[in-house]
Amino acid sequence: MQKVNFSFLKKIDKNAIFIGIAVVAVIVTGVLVYAHYNNGFSILGKSDNQIGKDVIDYINNNKLSQTPASLVKVSETSGLVKVTIKIGTQQFDSYATKDGKFLFPQALDMTPAKTAAPAAAAATTNSTQQAPAKTAAAVQKAANPVLEAYIVSSCPYGLQMQRAFADAVKNVPALTADVKIRYIGAVENGAITSMHGTEEAQENLKQICIREEQPAKYWNYVSCYMKKAAGTMANGMPLGDSTGCQASTGVDTAKLSACVSDKTRGLAYAQKDFDLSNKYNVQGSPTLILNGAQVDETGFGGRTSDAVKSIVCAGSKTQPSFCSTKLNTAAAAVSFSATYSSGSASTGSAACAPAAQ
Repeated sequence: MQKVNFSFLKKIDKNAIFIGIAVVAVIVTGVLVYAHYNNGFSILGKSDNQIGKDVIDYINNNKLSQTPASLVKVSETSGLVKVTIKIGTQQFDSYATKDGKFLFPQALDMTPAKTAAPAAAAATTNSTQQAPAKTAAAVQKAANPVLEAYIVSSCPYGLQMQRAFADAVKNVPALTADVKIRYIGAVENGAITSMHGTEEAQENLKQICIREEQPAKYWNYVSCYMKKAAGTMANGMPLGDSTGCQASTGVDTAKLSACVSDKTRGLAYAQKDFDLSNKYNVQGSPTLILNGAQVDETGFGGRTSDAVKSIVCAGSKTQPSFCSTKLNTAAAAVSFSATYSSGSASTGSAACAPAAQ
């Protein structure tokens, strides 16, 4: 089966097209899938309902989603068959042509907006809303480069990037000063929130508190936390073994508990992350910010520890000695994993994003 390469889509701000965990997992496998009439996905001459069933079968049979997809409804729009798919607790729209040639996991609506954006809003536009830099020549340089990954703690792709960062720091400790994990969310009515629910928000807060008040424990703790799922949230997404990892990595639990419960500490630290996230227009987990501007990891080898090192080096005005050190070029494993790489993880730019409002 031939897969069409739509690399030009990477020039579009990728945050504008993140619509959820599961659909992006399909996009990673191939943004558009082409099939010959007698090989693979073929819908020629079938009813819209049958087309919908074939789309679901195609996704499930080819394991394009980690969670099985189910059919919600089928309709027609703009000459295409619109297939509404449910994966986990979320619903997404995919599109298929009626001639049996193409399946579109996602479509971009190019209809012009009815009203222009207010001048005040336009004035706040920053460089991170432009296409992310993805070459060493294009990134902003600094004497003391800082590479930040914005994530949420239960996002499979956020965990993938966090794992790449952790492996880089483990093998090149000097990178500790140059990299940082930050978290996406908000503080509402005196409580922290996150895109996947209360449990994820609380884990984000724990990791923020450990990062800020027990930094020597942070990388060991998150490395432990990412190894295996030990529970699930109300929406079915996995959670790691926070209690066990606190014990095994020597986290001061009394200090952590005090930080989490003290709004002048935990929530204040979190708010700084969220303010920066808003400043950089971060919408997907993970999003990389290098020296104050968004950078695309796919141009440096993807979500690997070697790419983390390479991005830091690209953003440095003078090359640190560790730039010649070769780190792991295999893609870090997605979601919870006992090993750094599963051997099949994509190096693409899939991400988690809040559900469309």
